[in-house]
Amino acid sequence: MKERDTAKLVLLSTTREYWGLVGSSQDFTDLEGPHVSEIALYEIATSGQETIGNHHGPPILRRLSAYLSKRLTGWQTVVITLLYLYICRNFAKIFGLESPEPLANLYSRSYFRATWITTALDAGFWTAMKIRRKWIRDLASIIFTAHYLIAAEQADEKVRKVRGMLTVDHLRVSWNKTTTPYLSFMTKLMRPKLTRYPPRALRIPRPAESSYKESVNAWLYFDGPLSALKNHTKVILDFPGGGYVAMTPRHHDDKLMAWSGKTGLPVLSLDYRKAPEFPYPYALNECYDVYHTLVVTQGRCMGLAGQTAPRIILTGDSAGGNFATGVMLMILQSAGTDPQRWHGQESLPVPEGLILIYPSLDLNIGNWMTDDQMALMQDQRTRKANRDVLRRKSEDYYRLTPETPHPSDDEAEASMSPQCAIADASEKSDTPMKPPTKEEAAATVAHHTASLASSKPRVLKTRLAVSSMISYFNDRILTPEMMRAMIILYVGPHNRPDFSTDYLLSPLLAPEALLAHFPKTFFLTGERDPLVDDTVIFAGRLRQAKQNLFVQKKELSLLGTKDEFDERDHVEVTLIPGISHGFLQFIGVFPEAWKHLSRCIGWIEEVFDASDGIESPQLTRRSSPTRPVGQDGRHHRRAPTESSGDDESPLMMSSLNANGHAPKPPRRGRGKKVRHQDGDRWRNRSMVSLASEDDLLGRRMKGLARGLMGLTSGTQTP
Repeated sequence: MKERDTAKLVLLSTTREYWGLVGSSQDFTDLEGPHVSEIALYEIATSGQETIGNHHGPPILRRLSAYLSKRLTGWQTVVITLLYLYICRNFAKIFGLESPEPLANLYSRSYFRATWITTALDAGFWTAMKIRRKWIRDLASIIFTAHYLIAAEQADEKVRKVRGMLTVDHLRVSWNKTTTPYLSFMTKLMRPKLTRYPPRALRIPRPAESSYKESVNAWLYFDGPLSALKNHTKVILDFPGGGYVAMTPRHHDDKLMAWSGKTGLPVLSLDYRKAPEFPYPYALNECYDVYHTLVVTQGRCMGLAGQTAPRIILTGDSAGGNFATGVMLMILQSAGTDPQRWHGQESLPVPEGLILIYPSLDLNIGNWMTDDQMALMQDQRTRKANRDVLRRKSEDYYRLTPETPHPSDDEAEASMSPQCAIADASEKSDTPMKPPTKEEAAATVAHHTASLASSKPRVLKTRLAVSSMISYFNDRILTPEMMRAMIILYVGPHNRPDFSTDYLLSPLLAPEALLAHFPKTFFLTGERDPLVDDTVIFAGRLRQAKQNLFVQKKELSLLGTKDEFDERDHVEVTLIPGISHGFLQFIGVFPEAWKHLSRCIGWIEEVFDASDGIESPQLTRRSSPTRPVGQDGRHHRRAPTESSGDDESPLMMSSLNANGHAPKPPRRGRGKKVRHQDGDRWRNRSMVSLASEDDLLGRRMKGLARGLMGLTSGTQTP
């Protein structure tokens, strides 16, 4: 019995120590029996009440709670609490004590709000991308997105960290998310009724001359039954964007359904194979083969009647704009020069028009604008349209030095005058220079040092301007890190193209001889797009090539003396202020994009209306089914950089007669047949006619130009 009482006393003393009652005057050491338990419980209850106090809080808070409970309901209390937490979290931003947001004034309010949603979506989907079970991953992506919509700063930080270590999986998760179950359901709810018929999956066969045999996947958007499709002779051939690595036509349903429903025309959108599994130039050859098949089969491959060759418009956005322009260049290459056509090479009809939406035309990302590029932007005819783009490039410098006086536009134009260019050219000598001796080099250094010490600042002939990719490096949609990753994945690990000459990889570098034969081209790009320079410069080059061809025809009396050059007949550029890249991809959260889609629909109708009175294009030479595969010089392949055997053949510049046509070569100049080293095929080695000096320079680039044109056999893309 005593042992049990002793245990109770130990428990009591421990409890008193816990409640802070050690040192009390009450002593329990002399108590025995059941009285110990009763006294212990009483002491614990009374001491705990004295220490803790009222469980409803201090008297002041109890009176305040009773006062507020009579005047506020439960939901009002919740709203006030959340509002209080928001104010505490954003106190500096609300009262203007925080540093300004650099992108707040860069975009329009509606576009910035749309990017806030897309950033939250990217952060949410990237957070959940490692969950293995698909249904859990899809649900978790939406839950995380809802969190990041509220915690916008955390979303920006998450996206910033992921973009610093991008992989192809991150790109595909970000850009393919619109076809996930929950987002697809919400997108359908927000999309108006555009078509009655869903898209149809197709497989387009390759032409007989193709080096590849696999069919090309495509989606047909047509608002009508297949029986009505046979009556059409106009086709919209679309190359969807996706950074060369992601996205299918189903990720562009808003755009393609709107075009099909509003115009009533069939829209064929290609699901080309993506990098890095199929690197450059596999996808480009797929796009070209589909166009070739459409023309050769006269549209029967997609359900047309096939009585006449269809009239086709090429369209593409972002990476698809690169493919659309590359296909146009390959079509013009297939025509070749006159002797090439006489040797049996076929030519394809040129499409009716070309529509490029924020295209990626230059994969050689640079920091600085060259003098030639700035001259194209500062042209008198396009200065007004490019005013905001030029102002932004000037602000890149004057934002860092606010006190520097800004030169006026008149001064800038005067500095770019032809007199200045002539004076600058006269200072350069064309005579070859001998290597200087050590004494001459030392004297030259001393002379330059003295001249720099005594020289004064002078006005430069061109302003220093950075490219749009660097100017908008912190864009919320497309960053330099993403562009770098896309280019590396698209080029592939076993290909090393020449970014300064490969104009099928970077159509911005296309020779003027090909640009002069482009159909009317339309451009739609945001002014804040990191790729806006690609649009402005390529449009300027097209305009310049068309004008030079116009002048040549006028000098040859092929045009009337009263005819004047109108650039609107060849190029039309629309720069949308306050928005950046990819605005047609999130129309659900950026409703203003619908009017830009309507603008594209107007362009499509304009092109076809203008060509209604022109005879439909026909094949100038039908393809021969007996021709060996891969010998038509069409496909663009990877090729070694060493010189080919054709470089030994003589060169002949083509000339035009009074009628503007090239003279026929003499029959006895046919040359002799030479067998290749592999012994598999024969080629005709003869006089080759070059269209311009550009082709002559290309022939001297150690065979690289021939590899770009597909005239050298090399390792084919898998």
